[in-house]
Amino acid sequence: MCRHLAYLGPPVTLTSLVLEPSHSLYEQSWAPRDMRGGGSVNADGFGLAWYADGQPVRYRRNVPIWADDNLPGLAGSIRSGAVLAAVRNGTVGMQLGESAVAPFQAGSWFFSHNGMITGWPDSTLKLAERLPVAELLRLDAPMDSALLWALIQQRLYDGTPPADAVAAVVPEVEAAAPGSRLNVLLTDGEQLVATTWTHSLWVRQTADSITVSSEPFGGDGWDEIPDFSLLVATATTLRITPMEGPPE
Repeated sequence: MCRHLAYLGPPVTLTSLVLEPSHSLYEQSWAPRDMRGGGSVNADGFGLAWYADGQPVRYRRNVPIWADDNLPGLAGSIRSGAVLAAVRNGTVGMQLGESAVAPFQAGSWFFSHNGMITGWPDSTLKLAERLPVAELLRLDAPMDSALLWALIQQRLYDGTPPADAVAAVVPEVEAAAPGSRLNVLLTDGEQLVATTWTHSLWVRQTADSITVSSEPFGGDGWDEIPDFSLLVATATTLRITPMEGPPE
């Protein structure tokens, strides 16, 4: 499992989101509170994604977030109104390395997956067959999160609205691989789509910002998103709708 967050709102430093707050993503990397049996530390890499003058920028490392001596200076120097960040706890048997660390990127889109697809890779063979061979060859890494992102990308390329793309792919993956954990974050810097699917996600809304996170950080104002939910937001709007979860 992993921990991740996303923010839309007035420009803030990456430090103020990721490093400084109480129980920040930085702290969640070694002291998470709600991993639900999915490991104990998130030390298999981290990634930050933001938008500078509307252009997507990404910084990923395959070391624990606390082991990057350059991060405090970098994060303190960057301000953005749209941020996605993640720390990784790699699933046993999945590839390690920078290419396996979220956020994944396609054009202006950034994507993160907190969870795992059960029975990987055999459980997803039929789903993978729907993708063009070229898309499979371009996967960041041979792992479940990268394939999940490719399936969502395919729908985006076909013109499906982002929320509809996520809402379609997540149940398809669950049907192929029952018991999967499929919390995802997707943003293009203007809108945010997220799911809760057997894992935790919280939201904090102000008059001009939205923050979602695997675990609350930096004080009060957080609401837990119910399991099997789809969140769609901008900096000033928020909609949470139920998804049909797996059969009882």
